[in-house]
Amino acid sequence: MNAIPWVLHVDLDQFIAAFEVLRRPELAGKPIIVGGRGDPTERAVVSTASYEARAFGVGSGMPLRIAARKVPDAVFLPVDAEAYLEASDAVMATLRAQPGAVVQVLGWDEAFVGVETEDPEAYARQLQADVLERTQLHCSVGIGDTLIRAKNATDFGKPAGVFRLTTANWLDFMGERPTKELWGVGSKISGRLAKLGINTVAELAAADPQTLVPEFGPKMGPWYNELGRGDGSSVVDDTPWVARGHSRETTFQQDLTEPAQVNDAVRELTTQVLKDVAAEGRPVIGLTLKVRYAPFTTKTHAKKIPETFDREDVLARALDLSGAIEPGRPIRLLGLRAEMAMPDDARKGHTPTRGGW
Repeated sequence: MNAIPWVLHVDLDQFIAAFEVLRRPELAGKPIIVGGRGDPTERAVVSTASYEARAFGVGSGMPLRIAARKVPDAVFLPVDAEAYLEASDAVMATLRAQPGAVVQVLGWDEAFVGVETEDPEAYARQLQADVLERTQLHCSVGIGDTLIRAKNATDFGKPAGVFRLTTANWLDFMGERPTKELWGVGSKISGRLAKLGINTVAELAAADPQTLVPEFGPKMGPWYNELGRGDGSSVVDDTPWVARGHSRETTFQQDLTEPAQVNDAVRELTTQVLKDVAAEGRPVIGLTLKVRYAPFTTKTHAKKIPETFDREDVLARALDLSGAIEPGRPIRLLGLRAEMAMPDDARKGHTPTRGGW
């Protein structure tokens, strides 16, 4: 046998919850919900939930108060970002130490690993064993001949398993599933596809790409058809990812109702964001203000600006954006994102499925 190239998608199982159990073994088997400062009476959302909590319908992004109603006896814990990042770094270092591995990090808890091997399952199991030995964390591994197939294969391997999807068995396992289960197709896109009579992965795979163009455009229409077939890039790229921007947001325990309160909050957010931007050494080229009105209506206001390193200029433009806030409406959250100029050697595109970043 000759070694052939494979894409492995490594996904840590319930990463943050599992990490918290390592620190507090007495929590094993209990419903754990991590979010905010760990106080379900405060305004904050779920960052992650253990499998035991997910069984009650708790998911990421859900308000903590709703999660508490679903699981009254859950253990609520505060977010400890620095500790999670340290654990994630140890996992990624373990992946990079695998023989012949090219590692493309996707986030704290997942990465692609490109490798040439005769037996990808054996390679995946050794990888799992090494991650477990070094970090005591379990991971699932999807094996594929493209990035999209490897990514979707992981779902079949959870928890702590290995699964392979290739062009040969893609439709056998994915064909009857709804399109929203494809990586890169969320609920909104799935709904738009349904209006065209496309509800399953098999139907999307069989569609004429040109019939999708009127709805999604000349690039995205054929691309969604490509996703339906599981096709696309098979190249794992370890070029370091460069952030396009930095953002901060604050959920207020009491609604903001006065213009002076809003101005103070925007000033504080700008200060925080500019600290992050300063570390990058790149100019700001755009700003986006996120406003969440009570009870839960969110709007964004964005504007491109001339390249600038001037902090006062950025602050003035952020305050100018806040002029779009509707007067008299109570505000429960404000967020600010600063977009930066990208270096010439940065990855192009937005996701690995669109041409490999």
